[in-house]
Amino acid sequence: MSVSQDPSPGSLSPSSAGVTHRRRSSSIISHVEEETFEEKIDQETEPNLNADWVHSKGAWVIHIVIILFLKMFYNLVPGISNEISWSLTNATYVIGSYIMFHLVKGIPFEFNSGAYDNLTMWEQMDEGDFYTPTKKFLVGVPIFLFLCTTHYSHYDLQLFIVNLIICAVGVVPKLPIFDRLRISIF
Repeated sequence: MSVSQDPSPGSLSPSSAGVTHRRRSSSIISHVEEETFEEKIDQETEPNLNADWVHSKGAWVIHIVIILFLKMFYNLVPGISNEISWSLTNATYVIGSYIMFHLVKGIPFEFNSGAYDNLTMWEQMDEGDFYTPTKKFLVGVPIFLFLCTTHYSHYDLQLFIVNLIICAVGVVPKLPIFDRLRISIF
């Protein structure tokens, strides 16, 4: 008897259909699971061009150059005091580095079967190892910028609090305790 019937909801599972779906969660905090064996093999077959540039010559220097250009730009804007220009430089650098290292996931090149699609650039760098020289430098830059900003704003309490929050936004996501942790509001 071949009667065409709609399958019951319990008869088709994502694994039986060959399709996997991401579970929806009402939580704003989620943790990305470790890669499977196949994903790790895909990650190791080709070099990750998205994260390997941080070890190139000049990769550290460019951060200092960007900060200097931002500072010169904000100094040229009329009506902005030196204290505010340092705070704007701090905020612009930290927001830019947050977007670059912690917000965008995956890689722009498609040569390793999407092995890095669920990882941010920070998680891709140094194959996920912590406390490497590059990661230490990238944690130190926002802290150093915060100290410079605090000094050149003459230790003003309001600017100190604003810049401390900005520094926390730049440093906290880089800590190992927040590895693979996603906070999504939308």
